[in-house]
Amino acid sequence: MKIGFCALSWLDADGSADPGWFAELKATGYDGLEIPIVRGSIDDYARLGEALDRAELRRTALTVMPPGKNPISSDDSERRAGFSHIAWAIAAAHALGAEMLVGPIHQTLGVFTGEPPSAIELARLARFHRHAGDVAAEYRIGIAVEPMNRFECHILNRMDALARHLEAVNHPSLGALYDTFHANIEESHPVAALLENAHLIRHVHISESHRGMPGSGHVNWPATFRALKQINYAGWLTVEVFGRAVPAFAAAARVWRDLPEGRTVVCRRSYDHVRVGWENAR
Repeated sequence: MKIGFCALSWLDADGSADPGWFAELKATGYDGLEIPIVRGSIDDYARLGEALDRAELRRTALTVMPPGKNPISSDDSERRAGFSHIAWAIAAAHALGAEMLVGPIHQTLGVFTGEPPSAIELARLARFHRHAGDVAAEYRIGIAVEPMNRFECHILNRMDALARHLEAVNHPSLGALYDTFHANIEESHPVAALLENAHLIRHVHISESHRGMPGSGHVNWPATFRALKQINYAGWLTVEVFGRAVPAFAAAARVWRDLPEGRTVVCRRSYDHVRVGWENAR
């Protein structure tokens, strides 16, 4: 098991480096950082990878499907742009030195049809994911697809829907991401959803029920850590704590509350929560 911290809410999504913070994360005990890949150049991410190498931090990468690049859209040009975006994001993740690319890599968030997912949307998504899997295989990078709650998307909300989709796509480069925040909203039994789909899970986001520091909400952490040990999970446990340090992200993610503890305290307490929770799980 490796403990990571997601920089999505703390590092501007343009390939910027923050060596002081990187050193602080390493000293705290983190194994790596999850870097948002949204804009910038391949060279930007290569330089950021060099800075993370100097800090001796491993890394994963996270992307989303930006507006106008929706792979399930009825607009051909949007779907083509989605194919281009995922190819760019995989190349950037490779330049960064990331072990895998994760996130809601299935539709543009906040774009709804007013209907449940249609057969044609799922067929479009299957084509997109087969293409993404082929590109990822060329770079030897894995992809973990993240189901998200109904207020952010409609195509993949629950682990069982994601499992059916991944089994239909049947590509070795693709797996599932289990996120405790989204599971808390969408799953009738979040821990059962984790156990039932253990064979597909390649990445885990540790995120509290209100997006604050893990352990301060109502996610059942003891049961979650026990389940992860039960399935012999050996991948990343990546902390997601969302504040308003990056205003553009905060607005997009509908984060309206500041975290008064500050980045240093948030990172240290979150690391301790994961480390102790994992050690105590039986």
